[in-house]
Amino acid sequence: MNKLGLLGLTASLCCSPLYAADDSQNISITTSDGEQLTFPAYTDALSELEIDERDNRYQFERSSLRALNVQDPLEGMNRLTYRFNAEFDRYVYLPVVRGYVWATPSFVRTGVSNVTNNLREIPYLANSLLQLKLERSASTTARLLFNSILGIGGLFDVASAMGLEAQPEDFGQTLGHYGVPPGPYLVIPFLGPSSLRDGTGYAMDWVIDDKVNFMEHRDYMNEQPYTWGLWAIDLRYQTAFRYGALDSPFEYDQVRYLYTKLREFQVAN
Repeated sequence: MNKLGLLGLTASLCCSPLYAADDSQNISITTSDGEQLTFPAYTDALSELEIDERDNRYQFERSSLRALNVQDPLEGMNRLTYRFNAEFDRYVYLPVVRGYVWATPSFVRTGVSNVTNNLREIPYLANSLLQLKLERSASTTARLLFNSILGIGGLFDVASAMGLEAQPEDFGQTLGHYGVPPGPYLVIPFLGPSSLRDGTGYAMDWVIDDKVNFMEHRDYMNEQPYTWGLWAIDLRYQTAFRYGALDSPFEYDQVRYLYTKLREFQVAN
């Protein structure tokens, strides 16, 4: 489903039918500035799959799943939400993103991504301070100032060019830093994999961003509703995850495990 980072791995984000990339059916488009882009076509990964219970083809993967023990008491609802997210991605989100890519030159998309990433530095900074990560807080502050001033409101990522890389920190990590357990696994509509702790963290990060209102961006976005749509499109544009990328009928279980382990790593660091 950042969270968008998280979404990058799983993200922001299935039950069958799954999505799988088929190189022979890739969709190629040429953008308005002549850039050639390729997207994997949609295929039903299970359409030709016949699992023979007498065969051992999938026994190793099934047995491996027993080791992927994740607290998921709402699994039935989560699987339905995962499937909804996958179908929404197929029929709405990705087609819109493809249209966005076709209609805009690359420098425009880069500028939009730079601006939205710059605004994300606000909750990053707040959570670094809450965790008393002073060195990381200083780096994030420097990034925010350089990109906001020298980068003209974040249009240009001058901080990365200076060797200052983003240091993502969210409130879910802050809670984990102070010993709050992740709680039950959750799949959030549109956003994707999460947990009770991390879902609460998303809400708090949203409140932080709203209250700080850096460069009055929230006021502007509320006055210009189309900017929320652009923000959502850019969010998906920057997320590399594609449903079906694992090419497995057990993708839900694997994504759940990968997300959980990623969050453990992020909290520990």
